[in-house]
Amino acid sequence: MRLSHITLQGFKSFAKKTTIDVTQQVTGVVGPNGSGKSNIAEAIRFVLGEQSMKSMRSKTGSDVIFKGSEHLSPLSRASVTMVIDNRKKNGSSIDMSHISQDLAPYLIYDELTLSRIIYADGTSDYTLNDAKVRLKDVQELLSFAGIGSSAHTIINQGEAD
Repeated sequence: MRLSHITLQGFKSFAKKTTIDVTQQVTGVVGPNGSGKSNIAEAIRFVLGEQSMKSMRSKTGSDVIFKGSEHLSPLSRASVTMVIDNRKKNGSSIDMSHISQDLAPYLIYDELTLSRIIYADGTSDYTLNDAKVRLKDVQELLSFAGIGSSAHTIINQGEAD
């Protein structure tokens, strides 16, 4: 499993639908202050199931929804979609017997589309290939892909010191 691209819409400063292609190696995201660099990292945390709004520089879930600007109206929801290339199905040597019956049907696809949508009331939904799933299913998928909660690190702004 390998990350293919990320699409953000209504998430923090990304009012309009924005797709970031990461099929090539990405070393860093560069831009001036206020351009949304940290928001990209936070969007990745968000779609991976981050529950702490504080770690995303927000007080409540609805704070990550685009609030409007001089030229654009506020939005009522935000979404982040992560597309995962699953063409290398980890080979048949991997024991898949521990995979839940809820998740197993998705692992046959060449491409997995994981999304999280958050609404103005703070509730959120997760989908996998357009089917509604639970946070637990998302965590299981990420664990299977080697992206479990202890298998990746995202360094927030100001933490590199």
